[in-house]
Amino acid sequence: MKKYPPTSPARRQAEFIEWRAILTKTRPEKRLTGGRKRYVGRNSAGRITVRHKGGGAKRLWREIDFSYDKRDTPARVVSLEYDPNRTSFIALVVYRDGERRYVLAPQGLMVGREVVTSDTAPAEVGNRLPLAKIQVGTMVYNVEVESGKGAQLVRSAGSTATVLAQEGEYTHLQMPSKEVRMVRSVNWASIGALSNPENVFMTIGKAGRARHMGVRPTVRGSAMNPVDHPHGGGEGRALIGRRRGPATPWGKPARGVKTRKKNKKSDRFILSKRKK
Repeated sequence: MKKYPPTSPARRQAEFIEWRAILTKTRPEKRLTGGRKRYVGRNSAGRITVRHKGGGAKRLWREIDFSYDKRDTPARVVSLEYDPNRTSFIALVVYRDGERRYVLAPQGLMVGREVVTSDTAPAEVGNRLPLAKIQVGTMVYNVEVESGKGAQLVRSAGSTATVLAQEGEYTHLQMPSKEVRMVRSVNWASIGALSNPENVFMTIGKAGRARHMGVRPTVRGSAMNPVDHPHGGGEGRALIGRRRGPATPWGKPARGVKTRKKNKKSDRFILSKRKK
């Protein structure tokens, strides 16, 4: 982490990640980039369904390989790069046939290393193999939920899942949330933990930097009038003051209320729920 001299209130609070000490390339691979429409919290009809999103700096989209469909072909890491569309760093790899792809970069992956997706791959950082071939206690990321659908779980900065057991056709994984879940052993996963673990310690520092990230202002309900929010009104500062507890602007229960659907199909794969 990097802190600057407190030349302003924003500089005093802000903490940055020293990317230059880790990353090796600043400009992305042109053939693997393109435009991508950002919906900034709106649905297909253009109505806002998620508040406090919008604006922000332009982002060039990097096409990340989550399918890992190039099997048994070693790839050499050419560079480690920054991606504005995700929290972890990405790596540019070149396969022996000359094809270039972007993949998520795990911790400890260095330029010049070779990674491979194979049934017989060694359990080394960056390699990808079926969960059935991974030993208990190994840390994994980019976990496949449905066979052939590509990596879907454990993709954010610093996150990792741990293989707890192999039982029949299923592998028991402890997720970053500490939830223990069963995943089919034929599904694939990558070895290691994702890069940029310091992301959780980053302090934005000022409102303007949040706007650059596409985060719009958030107003407290208690600062509004009763007509605008259930928490509004009162003389001076007031508590929420509702018998039914905290609520959203539309009167629905909030803060600590379970939102997961009852009897969800995937519940049968959960062995131990995440800690509250």
